[in-house]
Amino acid sequence: MAYPAPNGPFRLVTVNTAPERAKRLIGIVVEKLKDRYTIEHVANCDNMEDVEAIVKAVQPNVLCCASMWTPEESMSIRVTAKSIIPGIKTHAIPQGLQVQRGPEAIVEHLCEELPKLLDQ
Repeated sequence: MAYPAPNGPFRLVTVNTAPERAKRLIGIVVEKLKDRYTIEHVANCDNMEDVEAIVKAVQPNVLCCASMWTPEESMSIRVTAKSIIPGIKTHAIPQGLQVQRGPEAIVEHLCEELPKLLDQ
């Protein structure tokens, strides 16, 4: 039986002050979703000020805000990205999820939420 090819490729940028953790956790998510989606983690913004330059430089089609940002900060980051690439898909992990429930909760959350976003 032939399986359909994974959707994508999707170019993902994360906004996370812990770039190594972002890379590690996104790597796990990419691996778990690889049969359905081709996702490439192309860059991480270590701070909000880098979002504009990095989005312009790498032209992602997906941007994900980490859980350290407040809802207001995440909204600002997402608005910045959409002002540069109007069709970009964005997601903000709920504030505090990493601190409250750990990295496994982040992976679980993204494995649940990214397909909803990518299938839009």
